[in-house]
Amino acid sequence: MTILCLICHEELSQQMSWTSFLLSEPKACDECYQSLRKINSPTCPLCFRPQEDDNVCQDCLTWENDPHWKSILQQNVSVFEYNDSMKELLATFKFRGDAALVEVFQNEFLACYKTNLVKEKIDFTIPIPLSPERLYERGFNQAKLLATFLPLAQIDILTRTHHEKQSKKSRQERLTASNVFSIVDSSEIMNKKILLIDDIYTTGSTLRHAAKVLKDNGAASVSSLTLIRS
Repeated sequence: MTILCLICHEELSQQMSWTSFLLSEPKACDECYQSLRKINSPTCPLCFRPQEDDNVCQDCLTWENDPHWKSILQQNVSVFEYNDSMKELLATFKFRGDAALVEVFQNEFLACYKTNLVKEKIDFTIPIPLSPERLYERGFNQAKLLATFLPLAQIDILTRTHHEKQSKKSRQERLTASNVFSIVDSSEIMNKKILLIDDIYTTGSTLRHAAKVLKDNGAASVSSLTLIRS
């Protein structure tokens, strides 16, 4: 059976290696995959921003110096940088309805979790929800698809009020926005360690708003795993 690259749709060459026995089969050709840039050290220890040292970045210092947000999000870990190739791929994935593209990220998403977060002994993942209106428009929740790659129980107890798309907001608008998240049932998360899943970390506002609702309702800690660090 011919296997096509999910990105460029060219035929994949059949390359056997030791990793073939350990990981799922590749879903993208080498050329497409090499155009994506994985995040390497050093990074900010709180948000995974690629930088020249491993000190806490200025953005995270601003969050942590605000008593309202201090220690709300324990850490964010991300897999890829937001370069031009990833920008185009994310647009195809999210906004043009190509849900199958998520399979391109399976191996690296799982590997990032095992390398950076498995030691945290997470109890549950919670994918960042879409509003009902956005879910109807898109047809799927990209965060929920990513969460299925992890060997963790997934619970859906957050709901989201419909607002303008985050991608259309300025940085300042994101940082000062009211909290769009609410919780359905807090009993499941009492004293639990939660891992939020989303596609992209930009300012950290979305993840911190979700984390605050969870922490205010009894979660012991909240971290996040995102596909991309913008």
